[in-house]
Amino acid sequence: MNRLRFYNEVSNWFERNKWQPFAFQQAAWKAFGQGKQGLINTPTGSGKTYALLIPIAAAISESADEGLKAIWISPIRALTIEIKSAAEKMINELGLNIKVSVRTGDTPLSVRKELASNPPDILITTPESLHVMMSQKGYKKALSKLKCIVADEWHELMGSKRGVQVELATAHIRSFNPGMQLWAISAPIGNLDTAAEVLLGSIPKPGQFVFIYAKAKKKYDVESILPDSMESFPWAGHIGTRLLEKVIPIIAKSTSTLIFTNTRSRCEIWYQKLLEVNPELAGVMAMHHSAISDELRAWVEESLHMGKLKAVVCTSSLDLGVDFRPVETVVQIGSPKGVARFMQRAGRSGHSPGKISKIYFVPTHALEMMEGSALRFAIQRGIVEERIPHVRSFDVLIQFLMTLAVSEGFKQENIYKQVLQTHAFRSVSLTEWNWIINFLISGSQSLRAYDEYQRLGQDANGIIRVLNKRVSRLHRLSIGTIVGSHAINIRYLSGKKLGTVEEWFASQLETRDKFWFAGRALEFVRFKDNDAIVRKTDGSKARIPSWMGGRMPLSSEMSEL
Repeated sequence: MNRLRFYNEVSNWFERNKWQPFAFQQAAWKAFGQGKQGLINTPTGSGKTYALLIPIAAAISESADEGLKAIWISPIRALTIEIKSAAEKMINELGLNIKVSVRTGDTPLSVRKELASNPPDILITTPESLHVMMSQKGYKKALSKLKCIVADEWHELMGSKRGVQVELATAHIRSFNPGMQLWAISAPIGNLDTAAEVLLGSIPKPGQFVFIYAKAKKKYDVESILPDSMESFPWAGHIGTRLLEKVIPIIAKSTSTLIFTNTRSRCEIWYQKLLEVNPELAGVMAMHHSAISDELRAWVEESLHMGKLKAVVCTSSLDLGVDFRPVETVVQIGSPKGVARFMQRAGRSGHSPGKISKIYFVPTHALEMMEGSALRFAIQRGIVEERIPHVRSFDVLIQFLMTLAVSEGFKQENIYKQVLQTHAFRSVSLTEWNWIINFLISGSQSLRAYDEYQRLGQDANGIIRVLNKRVSRLHRLSIGTIVGSHAINIRYLSGKKLGTVEEWFASQLETRDKFWFAGRALEFVRFKDNDAIVRKTDGSKARIPSWMGGRMPLSSEMSEL
């Protein structure tokens, strides 16, 4: 299908759906078609996904090449499903011969093998899964026909080491596929120029890189829930349940409500308290946080899409660009400590172009009432935090070099040039580079005599490779930058997994101890390997698990306001 005919079909498709293309979408279609790279800056729920999916589909329709042609990187697994759904809607309704697939840490081994032998045209994945792909032999051939990489929610990725993973991967892929286009999608942040520079590894060149902005501003309706009497409202601490009675009517009058909490333990507590006060929510309210099993989270996400749930108590596991159209209202329990995070969560409601996002702010103590006022002030004046990129993250670099070593190996002089092209490592000196290579080969100067630390070796052609299959296997299982305490699986006697808790909490459990998890009252039975075996029980005198690292610092912009 030629490009003119393709966009005529797109125009007809928009008309059938009673849509009108936005100026920023058309600008993205034009720039992509001209072979440019760019960054799309737009609020959530404004049609940003089709701004790039459509020109990608146009390029694929024109191509006669077989194999993978586009990679769409998402920071969270839930968002990969949403993007796949949007892509399949476009493909099916336009009658395109394009295959789209998802590969994440949840993807079964059989599906991964199928993706390797019969690759899709568009692959939606995470930074970690992209690096796992690059740890396989033959990855260069698999990526040689790649036309573009899209980094979605780039504002979220660039402020973490996962962004460094993306930098390294894209710099390496461009070395053997120089014609590949690189695009990013970002919510509003205070340093877009830096975001583009981190994406490219250099200052964007005029004419070759474009910034595309959505002119229509997202409208937010922020309403604070206040106590009837300030005299009895605490000045610090607490979890906000004193205002729980005021949240119940909000849930009742809304089709579907997301209730955001800042920590997993607070999520568990609010879920239980809401059920105690209003038992009618049983069966129409669910919980979603990162420690719950993948199966349970997938069920919650599907039920939200289908409009089957009245409310979901959740954490940041649902605050990125996932489109749950039935969600009418958002409630934020406690200060989110940042303007961008608050706007991101508010955007889960009214997640369509032109819609108003409604969010209620529930302070947990008196000092947070001032933070609520600061949030409203910042949104009205467009004040948003900058995202500070990570630089010189040598742990990520070492992991990346191991990834290349377990696949096809690398020549250190070639990879050094690629590494210097990234924003994160452009200041790495040759001395530092030689130390890193020495560390990988011998485990540093002091450990040179110990064979178990010699992970890599150099062959006669100067290619550095892994020494044995065991090291390769262990490395592939540990790729990633998200760290946390050792996790213990929570399983029923039947073997069904509910999720995970941290080892420090599980180690305190004794037989017959009761605790709440995933909205269920559980009784601890015994430990078996890495599993805590439990059975259902009544909820009397049950504990609530807590997770380390739950504190959220106040952003500098929020502090100033």
